[in-house]
Amino acid sequence: MPTITIDTPAPRPARRRAIALRLTRWLADRGVDPAHVVVRFVDTARDTVFTGAMPVDALPHGEDALPFASVSCCVGPNRDERFRADLADEIAATLRVTEDTPFVHIEFRPTAPSLVYYARRGRLVRADQPDPSRSKGNQS
Repeated sequence: MPTITIDTPAPRPARRRAIALRLTRWLADRGVDPAHVVVRFVDTARDTVFTGAMPVDALPHGEDALPFASVSCCVGPNRDERFRADLADEIAATLRVTEDTPFVHIEFRPTAPSLVYYARRGRLVRADQPDPSRSKGNQS
């Protein structure tokens, strides 16, 4: 269940959807079930993110450039460095990071599926538990 949390000044809803769709497709192309991809946006207010003692939104950036983004990615511990590097590159491209973007931080948090719970038909289950409704013999 890859979870990507993007902290940045709020993009418009259509842009958020485009970002979520592109990242979901990228992960699906690498064998991740699209229904298991979670992309969250956190609207980060001005003057709340600092690098050193400097608010990052005060750093010079291009007029159309993303002012800053801090991204956390929870992925399975079985994902190797190549996967993480490629995903980081895809996130940067999706967010339209350029030489005019003053601050982007992408952090990976390897998370075992046994440590993730989600609701399945109203009950919390661990992500590593099989869904019996998807078994081959079940027609429902």
